[in-house]
Amino acid sequence: MNEKKAASLYPKHIAFQFAIPDITLCDILQERAKQYRDNPALTFYDKVMTYGELAYAVEKFASSLQQQGVQKGDRVAIMLPNCPQYVIAYYAILRVGAIVTQVNPMLVERELLHLLTDSGAETIVIYDAIYPRLQAVRKDTPIKRAIVVSFQQAGASFSPDVTFEQFLAQGSGNVQPVPIEPEHDVAVLQYTGGTTGRSKGAMLTHRNILANVMQCAEFFKGTYEVGKERYLTVIPLFHVFAMTSGMNMAIYVGANNILLPRFELQEVLETIKEKQPTVFPGVPTMYVAITNTPEVEKYGINSIKTCNSGSAPMPVELMKEFEQKTGATVLEGYGLSEASPVTHCNPPFAERKPGTVGIGMPMTEYKIVDVATGTEELKPGEVGELIIRGPQVMKGYWNMPEETAVALRDGWLYTGDLATVDEEGYVTIVDRKKDMIIASGYNIYPREIEEVLYEHPAVKEAVAIGVPDQYRGETVKAIIVLKDGKEVTEEEIITHCRKNLAAYKVPRIVEFRNELPKTNVGKILRRALREEALRTDSK
Repeated sequence: MNEKKAASLYPKHIAFQFAIPDITLCDILQERAKQYRDNPALTFYDKVMTYGELAYAVEKFASSLQQQGVQKGDRVAIMLPNCPQYVIAYYAILRVGAIVTQVNPMLVERELLHLLTDSGAETIVIYDAIYPRLQAVRKDTPIKRAIVVSFQQAGASFSPDVTFEQFLAQGSGNVQPVPIEPEHDVAVLQYTGGTTGRSKGAMLTHRNILANVMQCAEFFKGTYEVGKERYLTVIPLFHVFAMTSGMNMAIYVGANNILLPRFELQEVLETIKEKQPTVFPGVPTMYVAITNTPEVEKYGINSIKTCNSGSAPMPVELMKEFEQKTGATVLEGYGLSEASPVTHCNPPFAERKPGTVGIGMPMTEYKIVDVATGTEELKPGEVGELIIRGPQVMKGYWNMPEETAVALRDGWLYTGDLATVDEEGYVTIVDRKKDMIIASGYNIYPREIEEVLYEHPAVKEAVAIGVPDQYRGETVKAIIVLKDGKEVTEEEIITHCRKNLAAYKVPRIVEFRNELPKTNVGKILRRALREEALRTDSK
């Protein structure tokens, strides 16, 4: 029923139900190349690639893959920072019916070995700086060929492997037709972060990823002009949020995608000042950094019309401060690798409710069910597990039938996230099931504590975790990074929390740090902090 509540909020010009054509993202790129041949598609520092040039490079790269024997269903890994070569390789792999295997460039050798052997990838497109990492484990992987990307012209020799430029030049540009069934054929293996155990490859079909782009485009209709937007994509493309909301959405709406390989605050601000992006998909830590920059307004940041915030909860106090300083509108959404990823977002066309992740995307069914059985739908306001059904939901996990059976039941994706839904269908993510703290029999949700911590004027970043406690089972620990030049004591933080939280939720321990561990998407690694606390306690 929640999707009906959500659909009732949709204005007439935005469809909740529509048909997804039997095509692929590659067909979309070809269409855009015809419509906007000379428009910029990708901007990478001082280099600009037009839609015509991008489509041509994709055909060249795809034909070279075929000449090397890459066939439909083969896995081809991409292990690159954001750059034009990433986009070319991604679309070329899809073009030949092979499967993009997304690889985080931060992976260490052991993790890389697992991912390459698990996926069975025989080809990898890799950044030269991390090529030695591949070589260290290569003999134990299926990898037969590496295509090496260098940002410097005078790159090192990679014999017997080839450079990206050499591989591109080898292609005839004539791609042999490959029959693709979008609904069944896997396009992307999107490895989950492994925050709840071993990393799993979510199988996203061609239809899954196209459907999610079309859902987002429909949802945001009226906020963008086709062929005229400028996206700033600094979140890493290997991450599912950037894949859809950065790379694929930009191509779908014929935008110029301004790519940066990493989030370096000054470089991002200078890029905003010079390139004047209009759309900025980001994560809360990026908004924290920008918000805390003195005189941030002088960078012309008001060119940005829409900021899509995802990947981690956006503290309400931070959202208010960011918007006051920049004039941009932050629309917080929710998604997961298994759903390509977007399932919910605060709507640009209806009430925005800060602290929620908004309503369901078009064609997305969702409900809150009891945690014990996962079968009883709960009433508005009751905490349970969020489950989702829609065209963006994955086919399953790669070579993991048991895990697939747990995650997908009767067509519903069980997210593992605890949430509530209100009378209008707006969802509030309470926490991961595994992140819940149980102290003296009380269920405590870290996000609730973190919202209060962020309201303190001295706090820049904060995370709450459960640590072992002989009497209470677990107790709450707050780990805090202070704003530059600010000082506060542990007792002052606890007093602030006492005023705003029930006694059993108040942190008993407060630790101050200079920084918090994060993924390279910018998500705070709560699990790493929890494991660290467990190790310390066991000594």
